[in-house]
Amino acid sequence: MQFVIEETKWVGKTAHHYELIDSTNKKAKELAEAGCSHGTVVTAAGQEAGAGRRGRTWSSEPGQGIYMSVVLRPKLQTDKASMLTLVAAMAVSKAIYGIIRDCGIFPFIKWPNDIVIRGKKVCGILTEMATKNGEIDYIVVGIGVNVHNREFPKEIEHMATSIEAEIGHEVARESLAPLIWQEFEKYYDIFMETQDLSLLQEEYQQMSANKGRKVTVLDPKGEFEGTARGITANGELIVDTSEGQRLVSSGEVSVRGIYGYV
Repeated sequence: MQFVIEETKWVGKTAHHYELIDSTNKKAKELAEAGCSHGTVVTAAGQEAGAGRRGRTWSSEPGQGIYMSVVLRPKLQTDKASMLTLVAAMAVSKAIYGIIRDCGIFPFIKWPNDIVIRGKKVCGILTEMATKNGEIDYIVVGIGVNVHNREFPKEIEHMATSIEAEIGHEVARESLAPLIWQEFEKYYDIFMETQDLSLLQEEYQQMSANKGRKVTVLDPKGEFEGTARGITANGELIVDTSEGQRLVSSGEVSVRGIYGYV
């Protein structure tokens, strides 16, 4: 099913759809290397090699979810690129809520790149960057949303869910996907005004699954625990620990009450 993206200024004005593809991010990077324009979108009905963070795979059964990527060419410092993951997470959370708000269920952002409903993952986001001469050539943001899925591989069934599994009725992918890009365009343009999250910080905190919860951070320098307090204007996770406040810019973060962490 090809998604029609109409209510945007620049996202998806050029779009490529595939019934089955290895990965929308991989195809988007190929198009970017060939010189495609800012805002080019790649969508697929299914992926054979959907990718997640840290080399993980993303279950992408044909017709079950939304699998799509966008090519961006921002004039942005390389160390700011990771914030686009949070921008995309806000867009997905807002779009899903727009579709399911009547159910009284809210999709939250598990920092930095997951969307969760009732403690289980419905969406993952993968941001990849390419540089030339020390400057950003392009950024690809990939978004995978579980929509219709009712079953998952055994190794992830404890932590994965879908929108329909949680709300109990059908959701139209052709309505949700364009809404995600509308929200993404809006948040992206706000982000680019300051090239940080200062104008989005307050709204992000309202969407955060981490804020106020106990977390365990698998930091390269060593694991530590604390209470998440939100994010900085640069997208770092603020964690209060027994030894003082720490800012987390990368690493794995487990949140109590999410994915079976108790």
